[in-house]
Amino acid sequence: MPVLPSRLQSVLFALYRRMPVAGRLFVVRRMTPSFHVGAICVVERPDGALLMLRQSYRRKTAWSFPGGLLKRDEAPVDAARREVCEEIGIEVELDPVPKVVIEPRSRRVDVIYTARAADGAEPAPCSPEVVEVRWFPPHDLPELTPEAASALVELGRANRPGR
Repeated sequence: MPVLPSRLQSVLFALYRRMPVAGRLFVVRRMTPSFHVGAICVVERPDGALLMLRQSYRRKTAWSFPGGLLKRDEAPVDAARREVCEEIGIEVELDPVPKVVIEPRSRRVDVIYTARAADGAEPAPCSPEVVEVRWFPPHDLPELTPEAASALVELGRANRPGR
């Protein structure tokens, strides 16, 4: 975006200040980049194994975590629970504080929750988008989707000693 002369900026800000709230929101939404917001759920067993799934619309060798995009007016915590239930048919207990990954190039924000299976049920594909579900030990993970890799990197950063 080109840099405006300071006098012109001052005039534009004065006009903006006088606009009704609806007009301000319209301007902000048109001039700022939009992002997609997703919720990712990293489900862990007591032995440390991570629950991963293969999706029908991804490369056959790439694995990811349950998750997906938020619906309009949906809270990330609700989206994480909904996606896990829709994709693999289990209820989860989410840790209360999520981590966040912002990917500027793809204009995506992922809210990452760690969780445990709530009822001890064994997960299975419950959606046409899920081809396979498996537990993997953390030292022997398969090829990951970019979102899954970013989620693990952020979780690793957040759990470093001294943080």
